[in-house]
Amino acid sequence: MASEVPTISLPALALALVPVAVTLGILHRWTRDAVTGAYSVARMLGQLLVIGYFLDYLFNASQAWVVLAVLSVMLFAAGWISLRTVQRGRQMLVHAILALLAGSGFVLLLTTQGVLHLQPWYRPDYMIPLAGMILANSMNALSLAADRFASELARGVAPVEARGIALHTAMIPVINALFAVGLVSLPGMMTGQILSGVSPLVAVRYQVMIMCMVFGASGISTALYLQLCIRAGAAKQAETPG
Repeated sequence: MASEVPTISLPALALALVPVAVTLGILHRWTRDAVTGAYSVARMLGQLLVIGYFLDYLFNASQAWVVLAVLSVMLFAAGWISLRTVQRGRQMLVHAILALLAGSGFVLLLTTQGVLHLQPWYRPDYMIPLAGMILANSMNALSLAADRFASELARGVAPVEARGIALHTAMIPVINALFAVGLVSLPGMMTGQILSGVSPLVAVRYQVMIMCMVFGASGISTALYLQLCIRAGAAKQAETPG
C-alpha cells in the first residue's frame, strides 16, 4: 500500500469548485438567493486558509503554554457556543465551562497520556486535533441538553425527570453515529488515515478510540452540566424565604 499522500495542486483543487458553482446556479435560478451559499463557501475558504497557516505554526510549537493557551480558548468558545439556544447567564456559562473542562478534559488526558502515551505530553499535532473533536462533540451534546432541559422545566417537569430527558436527547446523535459507523459512514479520521497509506486495521483502532472519546466525553460533560444546573436550582430554592 502506498505511503505517500498525493499533493493536490491548486488547478486540480479548483475542480472541486465546479459542483459548488452548479449548486449556486441552481439556488439562484430556483430561489433567487444564492448569496448565503456563496458567502458560506467564501467564508469556508478564508477560514481554512487562515487555520492552515495557524496550525502549521502551532504544530511546530515547542512550549507547553502555547498548547494550553489554545486549549483554553477552545474550551471557553465551546462553553459559550453550547448555550447559544438558551438564555445565557454567568452561572450557566460557568457550569458549561466546568462541565466541559472536567468531562472532556478527563477524556483528553486519558486518551493522550494513557492510550497514546504522547511524548512530549503536550504534542500539539495530536493534542489540538483530538481536543477539537472531543470539545466539538461535547459542545453539541451539551447544547441539545441545555435546550431540552430548559424546555422541560418550562413545561413544569420536575428537575430530575427533566435531567433524564435532556441527557437522552443529547446522546441521540452520538448513539446514532455509533450505530452508523462502518455501515453507513467511514468517519473522517479513518478515511484520512487509509488515504495516507495506513493499514485499515490500524485505522480501525484509532477510530474505535475516537468513538469512545466522543461517547464518553459527551455523556460525562452533559451529565455534569445538568447536575450542576440542578444543584444551582436547589440552592436557589433553599435561599428563597418560605
